[in-house]
Amino acid sequence: RTPMGSRLLSRHLTRPLVDTARINARLDTVEYFTTRTTVRLSVRSDLEKFSDIERIAARISYGNAGPRDLLALADSLAALPALKRSVRPEQNEELPAILSKALLDIQDLPETIALIRRAIVEEPPAIARNGGVIRKGYSDNLDAIHTVLHSGKDWIVQLQEQEREKTGIKSLKIGYNRIFGYYIDVTKPNLALVPPHYERKQTTATGERYTLPELREKEALITNADEKVLALERELYTGIIGTLREVVPDIQTIAAGIAALDVGATLAEVACSRNYVRPQVNTGDSLVIRDGRHPVVEQGVTGGFVPNDVDISGSGTQILIITGANMAGKSTYMRAAALICIMAQAGSFVPARHASIGIIDRIFTRVGAFDDLASGQSTFFVEMLELSNILNNITPKSLVILDEIGRGTSTADGCSIARSVL
Repeated sequence: RTPMGSRLLSRHLTRPLVDTARINARLDTVEYFTTRTTVRLSVRSDLEKFSDIERIAARISYGNAGPRDLLALADSLAALPALKRSVRPEQNEELPAILSKALLDIQDLPETIALIRRAIVEEPPAIARNGGVIRKGYSDNLDAIHTVLHSGKDWIVQLQEQEREKTGIKSLKIGYNRIFGYYIDVTKPNLALVPPHYERKQTTATGERYTLPELREKEALITNADEKVLALERELYTGIIGTLREVVPDIQTIAAGIAALDVGATLAEVACSRNYVRPQVNTGDSLVIRDGRHPVVEQGVTGGFVPNDVDISGSGTQILIITGANMAGKSTYMRAAALICIMAQAGSFVPARHASIGIIDRIFTRVGAFDDLASGQSTFFVEMLELSNILNNITPKSLVILDEIGRGTSTADGCSIARSVL
């Protein structure tokens, strides 16, 4: 439900554990959520309110966090108390270790929320450098300059009304551009009504532009105020980022706690909705799976997935040779066994009726056929390189999946290679 949780889940799956205590600690968390549906649903609902505060913390550290990032951070921090209440244990109930740590990591930061709410306007621009970011009341100096700026612009509007009445030119208007500043615009049909004290500034296709001494003075005042506002806003915003930089470690700790809750609740949701079981993870050398299923393929099979058993061990039956027609499911069967091991050692429940897994140190695969002819490597040569890597690196605790070997050779050669490898 959160970007932090997604990244943590990815790390768990790509770096499975080999320590049974740590694996069981993760499984305890998943089991806690599977047996408490109300807590799980409440937590997952609360998690939807969180932005990517881990990334926002990184942007604050580098000094390139935008004002919208800061508001998203404040909103996320404000949602923490509700999240903690959702996981609060019942009386005399002991939480799993990972959940206890996560709740300790998720600390409230009311001062940080207050600073951001006090400093940043409700709907800020995407970037801070163009101004319009700091809320009224945060800085007396900034408010004073804003007052000068607004009074100057109000004066311009009043001057426009006065000059229309004095000259009788109803279409007269006072405009502004960056090159010429403020100007009085008069169209060609009204040029005869222009008073002699008007100073011509520019000729346009539709008429003439003029200025007045008092307009030039007010323009200088407004321009200076504009520049001061931008400079002071940038200075104030830099100061806010500097203050927030001090709590970046706390924000990162909170993000880690949120991620841990998210992963535990997510894996529990999957386990409940897809009928997964808790694997028994041990230090033995056997892999026993009853009614194992492929976690991905079973989601797309119409008519239901046919489950299969696996029973191999380092001290007993070490090798299974899987035979069958094309599309009979040989690859699915082998990959399902490997995926169940990865899921279990990553700390997830698995798609099976029962799974007992002796810790596997590495999984080696040789699946599919491809070549690298640009560097002079044929399909067969690539296959032999992969086999060589496997045979030179396996240990008694490794799981090896070979999806056909000895292809691209004669029958006798293929059988000889397969026998040698076995």
